[in-house]
Amino acid sequence: MQNSRISFSYLCPASWYFTVPTVSPFLRQRVAFLGLFFISCLLLLMLIIDFRHWSASLPRDRQYERYLARVGELEATDTEDPNLNYGLVVDCGSSGSRIFVYFWPRHNGNPHDLLDIKQMRDRNSQPVVKKIKPGISAMADTPEHASDYLRPLLSFAAAHVPVKKHKETPLYILCTAGMRLLPERKQLAILADLVKDLPLEFDFLFSQSQAEVISGKQEGVYAWIGINFVLGRFDHEDESDAEATQELAAGRRRTVGILDMGGASLQIAYEVPTSTSVLPAKQEEAAKILLAEFNLGCDVQHTEHVYRVYVTTFLGFGGNFARQRYEDLVLNETLNKNRLLGQKTGLSPDNPFLDPCLPVGLTDVVERNSQVLHVRGRGDWVSCGAMLSPLLARSNTSQASLNGIYQSPIDFNNSEFYGFSEFFYCTEDVLRIGGRYHGPTFAKAAQDYCGMAWSVLTQRFKNGLFSSHADEHRLKYQCFKSAWMYQVLHEGFHFPYDYPNLRTAQLVYDREVQWTLGAILYKTRFLPLRDLRQEGVRQAHGSWFRLSFVYNHYLFFACILVVLLAIFLYLLRLRRIHHRQTRASAPLDLLWLEEVVPMMGVQVGP
Repeated sequence: MQNSRISFSYLCPASWYFTVPTVSPFLRQRVAFLGLFFISCLLLLMLIIDFRHWSASLPRDRQYERYLARVGELEATDTEDPNLNYGLVVDCGSSGSRIFVYFWPRHNGNPHDLLDIKQMRDRNSQPVVKKIKPGISAMADTPEHASDYLRPLLSFAAAHVPVKKHKETPLYILCTAGMRLLPERKQLAILADLVKDLPLEFDFLFSQSQAEVISGKQEGVYAWIGINFVLGRFDHEDESDAEATQELAAGRRRTVGILDMGGASLQIAYEVPTSTSVLPAKQEEAAKILLAEFNLGCDVQHTEHVYRVYVTTFLGFGGNFARQRYEDLVLNETLNKNRLLGQKTGLSPDNPFLDPCLPVGLTDVVERNSQVLHVRGRGDWVSCGAMLSPLLARSNTSQASLNGIYQSPIDFNNSEFYGFSEFFYCTEDVLRIGGRYHGPTFAKAAQDYCGMAWSVLTQRFKNGLFSSHADEHRLKYQCFKSAWMYQVLHEGFHFPYDYPNLRTAQLVYDREVQWTLGAILYKTRFLPLRDLRQEGVRQAHGSWFRLSFVYNHYLFFACILVVLLAIFLYLLRLRRIHHRQTRASAPLDLLWLEEVVPMMGVQVGP
């Protein structure tokens, strides 16, 4: 590389000659190229970061995400994670009390989403739950021992929740059927003892409002919330999810209704549209009692999260209780008929009452006080359904269901239901057709089962042809319960016989969903607002920078391109200057030689 220089020449000895080198244009080019390379790398890095951010924000496969979430729910909870929060719910039922421990990570920042609450699992990946007997209603006469009664449950939870998290872990004590039967005075005495004594021993976040006796309506709403949360029906519309195409309103997915038939009671809950037809005054009043309207948003001002749910509990309409009512009906009608006609039907094993709701050949005895009725099954499923019809206690009103209670209209063309407990047992335990329900298929299978001889059924049971959950009690009363379920569903709730959107289930995504999950979801619905406000305060200090650069990617990249263009133009300018200096330095060198060489010649001569 040839260096440019400025030469100074004086009329002096040649030894005094010297030059001062200038800054090389090539050196400037190197610096400029380094700057260009650095900015290009920075631009590439920003593009990579922005691409990752963009790809992370793309709609993902919801089914795959739910699969990963379900797998994660079966793993042990990482109690070392400082970002996890915990919550406790005590279900004080009639026969016993259970405590459920839940956990959730920090809120995702979307104000439309609920907390991602899951049931805690121990080191063995087992759900953290504990039950004690009897129910808390047993403390009615000794309310001062109510806190002692719950101590084992709370000690169990305290051992699983990290100690440093106790003070921020909410505790909810919710009492159901057993406590509802007690006088209000005794209810308040038990709750007062809990509120007074439990905070003295445990550091959980607990106040007077967090111990209460809930109604059957509240319990039904919590169950509805829990099921729809697990199914992802509170997620917002996702164009990549085919299920999201069916909605109740813009941006909101269609929720599912629930049918739950236990041993003593029956419950139904489903969402109803906000616009309902004009009803008579009596029905309007009944509708207000049976409809629950609540907001699941983290802010009460977000009305897009308001749900109106019809929920009703029918006492005495459960499978076992309905059998008792049926036996009472058969006993009274048979004895009255015997008195009127002088017959002795059912008074001895040799002349039994032929029960259409029992398998063929099965013998049984119905006892009420001192009255005894001998029965033998004849397995006529159709006749059984006809005999059960009066037990539905329907009225002539078109919008009345079981027991003459008002039922909000159901859009059977745009609805979906899940059936639990007896709905699942009746379809799966012996018939083995649980899951997607189809009325005619179920009726045919139930009719075939009822028509079988009792000896054949017991032999099949011994051979293990039925579900592992089936027992002799199920075999004995399957004919009755299947007919009762069918009558309740189609004659009581008016479901079409070919209704395609009912699924019977025991587990949802391989886990049992308790109403307590819905309870803690509802109770903690305002917690995301707290996290969002804290996040907003942290972000406020850097908002000017975000608005001008970070979140305005187009402006940022435009600035980078301007800088690159300026560097490129500067390099072109340096190149031109270098060429000019190169051309100008050649004549100067020749002039210097012409002036210096003669002088050297003069000095060399004698």
